[in-house]
Amino acid sequence: MKVEEVLSFGFCKVAAAIPSVRVADCAYNVDEMLKWADKAEREGVQLMTFPELGLTAYTCQDLFLQERLLRDAEEWLRVFLRATHSFDVVMIVGLPIALNGQTLNAAAVLHQGEIKGVVPKTFLPNYKEFYERRWFTSARALKQREVTLCGRTVPLGTDLLFEVGSVTFGVEICEDLWSVTPPSDRLALQGADIIFNLSADTESLGKYRYLTQLVAQQSARCLAGYVFASCGFGESTQDVVFAGNGFIYENGEELARSKRFLMEGQLITSEIDVEKLRSERRLNTTFSGAIGESTYDAPRRVVCAVVQKKEGPLTRVINPHPFVPTGKALDERCEEIFEIQVSGLAKRFVHTRCRSAVIGISGGLDSTLALLVAVRTFDKLGKNRKDILAVTMPGFGTTDRTYTNAINLMKQLRVSTREISIKEACNQHFADIRHNPSLHDVTYENSQARERTQILMDLCNQVNGLVIGTGDLSELALGWATYNGDHMSMYGVNGSVPKTLVKHLVHWVAMRGGLSELARETLLDIVDTPISPELIPADERGRIKQKTEDLVGPYELHDFFLYQILRFGFTPHKVYFLACQAFGKTYEKKTIKKWLHTFYYRFFQQQFKRSCLPDGPKVGSVTLSPRGDWRMPTDAVSNSWLLEVDAIGTD
Repeated sequence: MKVEEVLSFGFCKVAAAIPSVRVADCAYNVDEMLKWADKAEREGVQLMTFPELGLTAYTCQDLFLQERLLRDAEEWLRVFLRATHSFDVVMIVGLPIALNGQTLNAAAVLHQGEIKGVVPKTFLPNYKEFYERRWFTSARALKQREVTLCGRTVPLGTDLLFEVGSVTFGVEICEDLWSVTPPSDRLALQGADIIFNLSADTESLGKYRYLTQLVAQQSARCLAGYVFASCGFGESTQDVVFAGNGFIYENGEELARSKRFLMEGQLITSEIDVEKLRSERRLNTTFSGAIGESTYDAPRRVVCAVVQKKEGPLTRVINPHPFVPTGKALDERCEEIFEIQVSGLAKRFVHTRCRSAVIGISGGLDSTLALLVAVRTFDKLGKNRKDILAVTMPGFGTTDRTYTNAINLMKQLRVSTREISIKEACNQHFADIRHNPSLHDVTYENSQARERTQILMDLCNQVNGLVIGTGDLSELALGWATYNGDHMSMYGVNGSVPKTLVKHLVHWVAMRGGLSELARETLLDIVDTPISPELIPADERGRIKQKTEDLVGPYELHDFFLYQILRFGFTPHKVYFLACQAFGKTYEKKTIKKWLHTFYYRFFQQQFKRSCLPDGPKVGSVTLSPRGDWRMPTDAVSNSWLLEVDAIGTD
């Protein structure tokens, strides 16, 4: 894959270089910088930064007042420029610069042997181990807007934005980030997609954790990429130690970080999705509002041309299951979602003063989760579980496994139970509408779903109850629900929970819900049961014949598509590209393309079902409630999206 192909999807490859240094030895430092610049160039990096004052080393102290060191810095910068004149990578180098009797702690932006601009440090720390005001002048005290360096007069200031193709970046230096009003706030509002920070952070107990939180938070607050490079081995350890901290973040998400306390240099790289960041900014009206209210002067823009010619794969990991974290984070997510569901249902009961909950139990995942939510809700409200009426309604496709699990679960949770077969009622209905029951078409299937919903609604009237909906987010996205059948309820507790997460929620309750051993065993078997609406008779051995994923495609793919499309508004081609990155070892490209086409077709076609959804709690950043995160005309045309999918090559 060529870099051009990756970049066409909005990715920009960035790097933080942390060379080893010698204090006040510019020749050595430039040699080290060239080593990592060459590596970055060979790896197809577009933008990279070195640490603060990396050309001289940060810990020169009063040597910054020596003419010899200042001259060395400029002379060796000239050497570095000559050595990198053929490089496509844009580099940011930290060095001291003498200017009209002042000395600046500055970052020089370099490209193809030229200095494109210089950004001076604004906030100079002068506390504890830091004495920068002894040597340097703040950018706020400068009157000049240009500086002559290496024989060239170039722009100077904190108002510079650098444009590299379609990407815009800005620069701040170390303490700038730690200030109450970081320059990156302004740079982001003025259009910087990525912020580079040249830093020299010292180490002390607890500081590293705070630093990572700070970088993550600033990246998230600015809805930006953030590349941070700090001094490493070779800096003076007279009073402090530098660990060589490097980070790459994207809107609060860590993409890469350096190893600490290495005794040699290192280069960390990743790709920042600029297209995703811009989508986030368009979506976040608070950000766009801040742009309109800002009173900053217009920035000066510096253009750097980039020749994209090297080959290399996308190196960042694309999570195939964006709704499902791993490890401890999964437990935390399950607990939080479950409590949101319970709180939402509890409020509905308090408000309506209904006595009972009515739930159809199939022995599948969704209805099981809804029942578990109802049980926890009644327990928290101090209500009797017997006021939960759980109803199993065997039909033509019900298997022994799901029937048994439904009966066992209702008994083990100590709720009221009813068993009402729908076969006779459906056969009468088929006779009434003159439908041949041997014809297992959509009429045959939907009649069963609507019969079940009618039973639940009428029982609800009998017991002064609420019908609790069981359908999940993934089914709503695909329209995999019978209109005015299982599509309808009085409160849908699962409506914003994706299918790939439902089984983890049920498993989490099984293992941590304080249930009996028998209930736990039943729940774990339900988790392992194939997903099916069970509207078609079982096979000759009594096993589930109608498997949902055989009909509409794997839910893990559809949940991936759903997340990328709704969360970021990506094009079909980019969604396909990301899916191939995430699932390349699981599905063939033509399979991914097939189900992507299915997703777009059904998503547009089935909007009418989502336009009249019952109430239900939002649990995540992707939901389909017409009163919440998603508003779409029911008659929108999908042609443009489907044509783009059709045009994708899978060779």
